[in-house]
Amino acid sequence: MSNQKRIAIFGSTGSIGTQALEVIAANPDKFSVEILTALKNADLLIEQALKFNPNIVVIGDESKYQKVKEALARTDVKVFAGEEAIEDAAAMDVYDMMLAAIVGYAGLKPTLRAIEQGKAIALANKETLVVGGDIVMQKAIENKAPIIPVDSEHSAIFQCLVGEQNNKIEKIILTASGGPFRGKKPNYLVNVKRDHALQHPNWNMGAKISIDSATLMNKGLEMIEAKWLFNLKPSQIEVVIHAQSIIHSMVQFEDGSIKAQMGLPDMKLPILYAMGFPKRLKTDYPRLDFRRFEQLTFEEPDMRTFKNLALAIEALNKGGNLPCIMNAANELAVWAFLKNRIGFLDMMAVIEQAMEKVAFIEKPTLDDLFESDIESRELVASILKI
Repeated sequence: MSNQKRIAIFGSTGSIGTQALEVIAANPDKFSVEILTALKNADLLIEQALKFNPNIVVIGDESKYQKVKEALARTDVKVFAGEEAIEDAAAMDVYDMMLAAIVGYAGLKPTLRAIEQGKAIALANKETLVVGGDIVMQKAIENKAPIIPVDSEHSAIFQCLVGEQNNKIEKIILTASGGPFRGKKPNYLVNVKRDHALQHPNWNMGAKISIDSATLMNKGLEMIEAKWLFNLKPSQIEVVIHAQSIIHSMVQFEDGSIKAQMGLPDMKLPILYAMGFPKRLKTDYPRLDFRRFEQLTFEEPDMRTFKNLALAIEALNKGGNLPCIMNAANELAVWAFLKNRIGFLDMMAVIEQAMEKVAFIEKPTLDDLFESDIESRELVASILKI
């Protein structure tokens, strides 16, 4: 059994976490589940623990501890509760690779703890690098912790770079589907409701990332993540709208040659690639048939309508704590939109206000980032009266 890779899934009840467990179930000889964590979804966490028999489960919501403990009483699974316990689990030496799939800023601390242990990270949480990219990558180098991206775009770039260690990147081209409102103008978007915004044309994703895709904030977050992952200057990162989501991203080298990674839109592919790296594992997933796609199209993103992408590029260029301020404002704005408290375009307006009003710090420490996150959230909450 020693050739199994021991996986810790942080955020196991979300979209990425559940798909990762499907990947593991299909490859029981390659992977075992050692840790499962969830914030609130105790029922699904219990179901997963009974099926995969991990060493440890953690439920973030302490009020649900007793329920999880009793449900798993007849198993050998150790049960913990609380957000600190999630961080402590990341520091335990019972796993080989962390799948960092906790949504949003909450994923930063556990991921840092895993990096400090020198663990391999399959990174599905882009906010970790958006908020603390400089600190996270520095710690990864110091602790020799490999970071393998799970985001489909960053996985594509990573795959294009395998074997190209000595060749300089001229630029990377991140592809974006354009989301459900591609081509729409503000007079249409002002009336958009939650359920409409959640209907992504190509990908099956969680609620937050679906809204981020609809506003193009997701692509902005990915630009910032790409800067840190691949050690790039902002000027080396380009976004192009590619409605079919077949090309997942591209790398242009200094000779002018471009490599693209392609495939059907399926998050299980980048999850499997990251967990199996450096080997590609055989699958029975549907294959891309080029004859079914008469054309692949490319166009400029509309940054006047989808202002979040322009705001993210501003944060990318300015750096410091600005991406952290933007991310915190976005998380709260998306939450308010999902609760039908604010309109679609209000999200962009409130993020812009936070970026203007929260104090800028050029070289933030981790404590500065925690403070900026709180300050940005409090400002947005006061603007939105929530």
